Amino acid sequence: MMFSFFNQLFAQTDVKEFSKAERIIKKMIRKRKVPGLAITISKNQKVVWSEGYGFADRKKKIPIYPDSTFFRIGSVSKPIAAIGLLNALQEQLIALDTSIYNYVPYFPKKQYDITIRQLGGHLSGIRNYKGNEFKNNKPLSIREGVALFENDSLLFEPGTDYFYTSYNWNLISLAIQEQSKLPFEEYIKTRVLNPFKMNSTVPDKQDDTLVNKAVFYRKIGRRRFKQVGKVNNYFKLAGGGYLSTSEDINKFGNALLNDALVSQEQLRPFITSQSTIDNKLTYYGLGFQASYDHAGRTYFGHVGNGLGGYGIFYVYPEKAVVISILMNCSNPNIDEQFNALIDEIFEALETIEPHK
Repeated sequence: MMFSFFNQLFAQTDVKEFSKAERIIKKMIRKRKVPGLAITISKNQKVVWSEGYGFADRKKKIPIYPDSTFFRIGSVSKPIAAIGLLNALQEQLIALDTSIYNYVPYFPKKQYDITIRQLGGHLSGIRNYKGNEFKNNKPLSIREGVALFENDSLLFEPGTDYFYTSYNWNLISLAIQEQSKLPFEEYIKTRVLNPFKMNSTVPDKQDDTLVNKAVFYRKIGRRRFKQVGKVNNYFKLAGGGYLSTSEDINKFGNALLNDALVSQEQLRPFITSQSTIDNKLTYYGLGFQASYDHAGRTYFGHVGNGLGGYGIFYVYPEKAVVISILMNCSNPNIDEQFNALIDEIFEALETIEPHK
C-alpha cells in the first residue's frame, strides 16, 4: 500500500498552470535574491509542480533538481523529529507530560521541572544559541550538544511563556536516544525516513562524498553571495541537522495527511497550537508551527533557516495541499516575494486537478 501511495504521489501536471508563480521565482533568481531554489507542490496526494531554478553551484553552473539536489533544511528537521517522538509515544518509551529527568536523569536539576510537552512546544525556558554555537564546527555528539546549555539557568518558569530555541529538541532527541537504546539518527531512519520512503533525507555530516549536495551560500549586500564556512550540525540533528530534497519534504507532508501512515488522532496534539498559562496561543504545537499564513489559510509545518540553507514547509490540511521550497542560502529575507508566490500557487491550484 505504501509503495503504491508514493508512486502515485509523483504524477505531475503541466507546469504552464504555474506560469505566474514561476515568473516570481525566475525574478528572484535574476535579481539575485537567492542563488538557487527547488519547489514541489502537491494537491490531494499528487504532485502538480516540481522544478529547480538557479544553481546548486554558482561557480560550476550546476543546475538544481527537486528530486536529487540536497539542501540544508534547518528547522524543517523539527517536524521529522516530532514524528520520531510520536513513534516513541506509541512505543511507550516516552510520555508527553512526564519530566525530562525521568529520561535524562543526569541533566542538571533546575529550579523547576520540565516536561517533554513543554520542550516540544518551546515552553521550557531553555535559552537559545549564544556566541558562535550556531556556527559550531566541532564534531559534537548529541550528548555533547546538550552540554553546551545544560548548566545555564532557565529564562522563565516552564509553561509560563514561549521562547523558541532548537536546544529544546536537542534534549528531546537525547531522551529518545536514551530510552530507545538506539542512536537518534538510527531511530529516525527506522521509524520515519524508511517507512515514508524518504530516501533523500540524511543527516548533515561533513561528508564531501555525498553526491548532488548544493553549495551553501549567504547573501552579501543586495546582489552577491559568498560560500559559507564549514559547520557541523550533527549535535542538533533533531532541531536543524538534516539535508533533504524538495520532493522528499513534500512526500513527508503528504504522509502526514494519510491516515494509513500517520494516525490523525495521534498527530493532532503535534499540529495544534499550545498556549501559555495566560491562555495566549503560541501558534506552535510539538515540533510543528501551527498557524495561519499571510492570507489567513490554516497550515502546519515549519520554516527552516540554517547556515547556507532556507526552507519553507507548509501543509494545508483543509485544502490537502503541501508546499515545499528549499534554497541554498541563509534566510534571504524576502517574505513579501514568498507570500506572493504562495498566493499564485493557490490561484493556479484552483484551475487544475491532479492526474488520477
